[in-house]
Amino acid sequence: MERSTRVSVYESDNPSEIQLVKSKLDDAQITNTVENNYLTFTTTPTATSLKVMVDLEEEKKAFEIIDAYLQQSENQ
Repeated sequence: MERSTRVSVYESDNPSEIQLVKSKLDDAQITNTVENNYLTFTTTPTATSLKVMVDLEEEKKAFEIIDAYLQQSENQ
């Protein structure tokens, strides 16, 4: 079984923002997952940082989609 390399393409502590990015990637048929990491040294132990992860081969396309989404949301 071939194991693919996963990379983080977007991080946020806002779950609704993560969900929007995830849905944009889903619409583009880019397989993605959301992972969360507890932040312990600079923030409260309950704070979490969410990461959207994609296969390394799809990283460039994912960044293009995320960049377009961010530019669109800035213009609103």
